[in-house]
Amino acid sequence: MVKREVRSTAPRVSAPDLPAVLGDGTQRRHGDFHQERFTGLDGSVDLAHSALEECVIDDSFVETLDLAGATLIDVAVSDLRAASVSLRESTIRRLRISGGRIGSLDLMNARIAELELRDVRIDYLTLGAARAEDVLVAGCTIRALDLPQATLTRVAFEDSRADEVDPRGMRCAGVDLRGLDALSFLDVLALRGVSLTSLQVERLAPAFAAAAGIDVRD
Repeated sequence: MVKREVRSTAPRVSAPDLPAVLGDGTQRRHGDFHQERFTGLDGSVDLAHSALEECVIDDSFVETLDLAGATLIDVAVSDLRAASVSLRESTIRRLRISGGRIGSLDLMNARIAELELRDVRIDYLTLGAARAEDVLVAGCTIRALDLPQATLTRVAFEDSRADEVDPRGMRCAGVDLRGLDALSFLDVLALRGVSLTSLQVERLAPAFAAAAGIDVRD
């Protein structure tokens, strides 16, 4: 029987392609925005089902940012403070979110090609049932990371930590968790196919044993 070798493949993530000059964006639902900047947003911002291409959202302090069902291509979000950001059922191609703090970041059922989260503090991040390719999470602190039923391809974590990870039903290829310091995983058997360090495996050994029905006694 040939032993299958699990290999992680680095995500192919590039910076959003943005023009040198951007116009001033005016928020509206179902909008069509091209080469525009949204800055200093506050309150509840409704951009649901909009199309944003080569756009920037920066220096904003909002209660909610609704981008549910939106299409984002070459978009950069920086220094955002938000209680809630919804990208549920969105379509993403090259999105970078850097800096700031987000209470809840909802990417459930999103279709993602190139996403970078860098130096962001997130209380709750969900990619439930999302299909995500080429994702890099670097320098982030996450309290709860939910991945149930997600399909992940070429996903990597660097210098990041999470209190709790829920990988139940996750399907993955090329997922590298070596750079994720996680306090607990709700289902270690769902980690099949990911890359871990030997130290991570040692820390998870009691959970692996319990999942396999092994009674470990000293």
